Amino acid sequence: MTYLIALLVSFFACQEVSVQPGSGNQNPAEPPITKKFLALGDSYTIGQSVPEEYRWPNLLQDSLEVMGIDFKEPQIIATTGWRTDQLLRAAITEATESDYGLVSLLIGVNNQFQGRSVEDYRPEFEELLQFAIARAGGDSSRVFVLSIPDYGCTPFGESRAEQIGRAVDQFNDANKEITENYGVAYFDITGISREGKYRPELVASDGLHPSGEQYILWVQEVLKNPDFISAIN
Repeated sequence: MTYLIALLVSFFACQEVSVQPGSGNQNPAEPPITKKFLALGDSYTIGQSVPEEYRWPNLLQDSLEVMGIDFKEPQIIATTGWRTDQLLRAAITEATESDYGLVSLLIGVNNQFQGRSVEDYRPEFEELLQFAIARAGGDSSRVFVLSIPDYGCTPFGESRAEQIGRAVDQFNDANKEITENYGVAYFDITGISREGKYRPELVASDGLHPSGEQYILWVQEVLKNPDFISAIN
C-alpha cells in the first residue's frame, strides 16, 4: 500500500492539477468538511482478488486526501457478478441519502458476459446514472463513470480476446453516449486494461481482475482532469 501511495504522490508532483490543499469555499477557521463518497459497481469496484486498501475507490479517496480534499471512506455497493438490474435493486435499498459529495458508476461487464444485449443494457444503465445523480443531490458534476475494462486481455479471456474486445467496445459506446448526454464526467480506462495483455503485473493473481498496480493507473486517469477535481473540491 505504501508503494502505491508513493506512486500517487509522485504523480501529483508531475501534474498541473488546479487543486490546492485547503482550497474551496470553507472558512479557514473552520474544520474541513468530510464529504461522502458512494461507489456503485461490480467486481471491479469491490476489488475482487485485491486487499481492501487496494480497491480503486479506496485509492482514490486516499489520493484526494493527499490533495487536501477530504472524503470519508467510500461506501461501496458492489458484488462480483452483478448486472445493471441487480446493482440498481441493491443501490435503491442501501443508498437512501441524497447528499453524497462524489458518486461513481462502473457496471456492465456481467451484462455482456451473461449474454445480455446492449439494447437491454442501455435503459438500465441510464436509470443507474439518473440514480447516481440524484444521490449527488442532483449535481451531475459530482458524478463520474468509468468505462468497462476489457477482460479479453487477461489469461482468463485470452482465448476469446477479439470477440470479448468487440463486445466490450459496444457496451462502452452505449454507456459513454448516455453519460455524455447527462453532462457527467467519463473516464476511459479500457485502454489501460488492455495493457494487461503485455504487462502481467496489471492482472491480479486470479488471472481475470485488475491488480492494485492497474487500479492506481485508473486513479491517475481520474486525477488528470482538473475540471472534475475542482468540481468535487
